[in-house]
Amino acid sequence: MRLLQALFFPPEQPGGVSSMIPYLQERFTSPRWEMELFSLPKRIRNKGKEEIKFHTFDWTQYGESPVVQKYIQTYRDYLWWTRLRIHKPFDLIHAHHPIAGLAMRSVFPDTPLIQTLHSSYERELILNGKIAEGGPEHQFLVSMYRELEYCTDQLMTVSKSFRGYMAPYVDRHEDIRVLPNGYDERRFKPIPHENEVAQLITVCRLVPAKGLDVLLRACAELKKQGVEYVLHIIGDGPIRPELEKMAQQLGIYNETIFYGYTLHPEEFMPFFDIFVLPSRAEAFGSVFAEAALSCLALVGTEVGGIAEQIENGVNGLLVPPNDPVALAEALAGVIADPMYRYELARSACERAKANYSLSRAVHELKKMYLEYANK
Repeated sequence: MRLLQALFFPPEQPGGVSSMIPYLQERFTSPRWEMELFSLPKRIRNKGKEEIKFHTFDWTQYGESPVVQKYIQTYRDYLWWTRLRIHKPFDLIHAHHPIAGLAMRSVFPDTPLIQTLHSSYERELILNGKIAEGGPEHQFLVSMYRELEYCTDQLMTVSKSFRGYMAPYVDRHEDIRVLPNGYDERRFKPIPHENEVAQLITVCRLVPAKGLDVLLRACAELKKQGVEYVLHIIGDGPIRPELEKMAQQLGIYNETIFYGYTLHPEEFMPFFDIFVLPSRAEAFGSVFAEAALSCLALVGTEVGGIAEQIENGVNGLLVPPNDPVALAEALAGVIADPMYRYELARSACERAKANYSLSRAVHELKKMYLEYANK
């Protein structure tokens, strides 16, 4: 069977897609399976010119918005690039971004199409202050869910929480399949170690949706209480200068290290003790699974897919979003008790291996691919 994995970003870009899709290829290399990856290069801009029409709504009512205009132009570019680069047929296409899925359906209308939604673009834009809730951009983006439902043979997402989020925007939310990402265990090599001072690590794009302002305030509270720690922030983004200034103002700059973007943080994640990320929203939260497989204690917020990964007090700790005091209390507890921290980390690792292995994801995908290719 010839399979195409249609991405938006190239697979080396950070995020949930890059944590799984590139590692699928070797699992699908056999006489029975052949898989290719396809994405839109960053250099392709403003190439597409064709008129865009959707089946379930009229996008032009939102067309004055620059955000909507950019989205539509990117769709045109993806269509242009797809027609230019793909000439041979595939037995099935699995898309991992709305633009990729819509373009593939347009270019290959007779090929079975599976669409996985890994995150909520509109929710991120709202939390990051880029668009207004209920505004034209928001209405346009949530309208895309019904369009995708109309155009694809199977709509999928990565958590039950995100399926519930989509329910108001589609006709048959109960038909959406849930398949969390899978992670190749060989990438993660937990290392026994003893850090005299607890080492906290977070890995994310530096945007308001990730709640790093809450984390810095929580760390300031820890310092006020005399709790020793070092916070390592891996990632880059538009609010990095603001966060660095905030760390200085809170008096925790000496305890905080900003690394910038790193391609493979899992290579040195095992040397830390506690993974913490107080996100304001997460469809799944791939980095929690990666931290668990690195055998770190987990501290996260009760939102989206994070709350599906962590059972509070069993394999990590959950706190309300936007609550630096509660976050500081949770962190203080795992910092003060290394044995408790170890038990949380061990439970997190065991659960992640059981629920989020790449082998499990591959098994489920193969069954589904055969189901739709044989229809």
